Amino acid sequence: MRVLLVDDHQVVRRGLRTFLEVQDDIEVVGEAADGAEGVARTEELRPDVVLMDVKMPGTDGIEALRRLRGLGNPARVLIVTSFTEQRTVVPALRAGAAGYVYKDVDPDALAGAIRSVHAGHVLLQPEVAGALLSQEEANGASGGGRSGSLTEREREVLGLIADGRSNREIARALVLSEKTVKTHVSNILMKLDLADRTQAALWAVRHGLTD
Repeated sequence: MRVLLVDDHQVVRRGLRTFLEVQDDIEVVGEAADGAEGVARTEELRPDVVLMDVKMPGTDGIEALRRLRGLGNPARVLIVTSFTEQRTVVPALRAGAAGYVYKDVDPDALAGAIRSVHAGHVLLQPEVAGALLSQEEANGASGGGRSGSLTEREREVLGLIADGRSNREIARALVLSEKTVKTHVSNILMKLDLADRTQAALWAVRHGLTD
């Protein structure tokens, strides 16, 4: 897995690089000190996963996420930050982050998180999911009242998305091709007017499609 580090603190980047470079399946391909540089380096280096801080001078991590989404860049972004407030967590995930971990995370857990988002999982810690759900309930949830438009198969796929399964794992569980699963996911997002898998997972939790 090709990984890019985006953090304004050199000591943090150095520490992350030192740990990650001993992982057999992870290659650190570059670093960036702010969001704008992170976007440029992501476009240049095409990493599989970007470790992105949120609070940085100039272009912050949330704006960088929005720019990457606008560019259609396929890199999976894992937020690594010390901020836990809802006003930081929620916008980052809404902007397209595939997961959110804190800087005091155990190193082995961080490596596992990188592998997980690379495999297509959505990493939502319980308190993060709760923050998103509570805000969506306060603002009015997207996709409300549209559950009847989903087929039974799409509901099965949606439930597995909420369980954190990748497309490959969903295909294996339902005995489908991965291409067929991708089509189901696209249809689910379109029918429920949702932007990404994170929103789909939250919708499924809210509507009781998880175990």
